[in-house]
This record gives sequence, structure tokens and C-alpha cells, in this order.
Amino acid sequence: MNISTFKRLEDKFLITEEQYTALKDRITDFMELDSYCQNGSYKILNIYFDSEDGEVIRKSVQKPYFKEKLRLRSYGVPESGESKVFLELKRKSAGIVNKRRATLTYDEAKNYIEKGEKPKNADYLTSQVLSEIDYFLEKTKAVPRYFLSYDRIAMFGKKDKGLRLTLDNNIQSRRDDLSLSSDCYGRQLLPPNTRLMEVKFLGAIPLELVKILSELKIYRRSFSKIGAEYKTSLLTEKAKHNETADVR
Repeated sequence: MNISTFKRLEDKFLITEEQYTALKDRITDFMELDSYCQNGSYKILNIYFDSEDGEVIRKSVQKPYFKEKLRLRSYGVPESGESKVFLELKRKSAGIVNKRRATLTYDEAKNYIEKGEKPKNADYLTSQVLSEIDYFLEKTKAVPRYFLSYDRIAMFGKKDKGLRLTLDNNIQSRRDDLSLSSDCYGRQLLPPNTRLMEVKFLGAIPLELVKILSELKIYRRSFSKIGAEYKTSLLTEKAKHNETADVR
């Protein structure tokens, strides 16, 4: 078991497949694929936590100065109870992202979430982050509420290891069958022919990348996967309500 802390800036972009093709051909001189992308991309599965009335995500989409979210994440479907998963408390303040992450086995994570049992023989740092998560859960009364999965391509700067670029597509969500060991299926959250690109960096985006993005007309745009899930669900519920009203 271990815990990691990340602190960085993030910019997001929605790009077309045509822009993606042009972009990847132009950044190979200074960026390289993550080792997990040996087969082209890899699958990420998440379970997000929220209060029963959706207050955590509702506040998040209002873009407050400070916000925090809790998720359970795995890279690929866990093969057994001993597979590694990550319990992450992600905070964002004034545009700066800070992520506290504890690495657990899938069984340890389920026992903690379902029964409140902390892992036996947890080291000091793991205990510390789980205490922070305890406080978040007590404060928000959050429980597992949303499943999100997507396919990711990730790249790192060859010289600047603080530079990371990710491209996600096939973003799917659902509010039932909240298990990382289930199949990936659900409502699509991106328009066809679209990828979500995130550029994560320390300090500033390199000028060579800024120039390429400008030439390809790739512009920054606010987008949250879990926020998109929340907004899409609201629209669906509104449409159902209108249909019921029309029938009456």
C-alpha cells in the first residue's frame, strides 16, 4: 500500500479526430507514449462518490473557487481481489489540482467503502490519506453514485517529465451496476468524432506545444466528465418529465 500526492495545472480541450491525427504527427519530436499504451490505448474505470441528493457534483459544476471529489479508479478491469486500485481525493483550488491517492487491493478498497474497515498493517501515509477521506465522507455523506469508463492515450514530454498529455474517448457513464469488475457500458458523454484532451503541466505549457495547438485551431474549453454525466442526466430527466406531462 502506498500514497501519492500530485499538484499541477490542467487545461482541457475538445478536439475532432482530424485534429487528433494532425496533432499526434506533430508532437512526436518532444513527446512519447506512456508505457501503458503498448496496444494503442488503455481502459480506465472509475466509481465517483456523491451525496444522495447530488450535492457534491452539483457544487462542482458551479465552478467554485475550491472543490473536491472522491473516486475509486482502476486501470483495466480488476482481475482479482488482489488487483491494485486507487482511492483518490482530488481537490482543485484556483485552477491548481492537488490529488491525494492511496493504492489498495480491490478487496481492501471494497472493505473500506462497504464496511468502513481500514486495511490491516497500513503504513502512516496510507492511514493519513484514509483519514482525509473519512473526513470527506463524514462531511458530505457521500456514497458510490456514478460509474465512468473511457479509453485513454497518454503521452509524456521526452525532456520535460512534468508535461503530460492525455486523450480520452468512448466516455461512458451509468448509475447502476457500480462495480469495477463489471463490463464497461453506459451512456456516451462525448459527441461522435470527438476526444477530450487534457494537458497537465507544472508552470506553463511549452511554447512549441502552444504554437501547434494554435495552428490546428485547438482551443481550451472547460469540460468535466462527471459534470457532463450530471448535466446529461438532468436533461434526460427533464425530457422524461415533459413526455409525461404531454401524455397527461
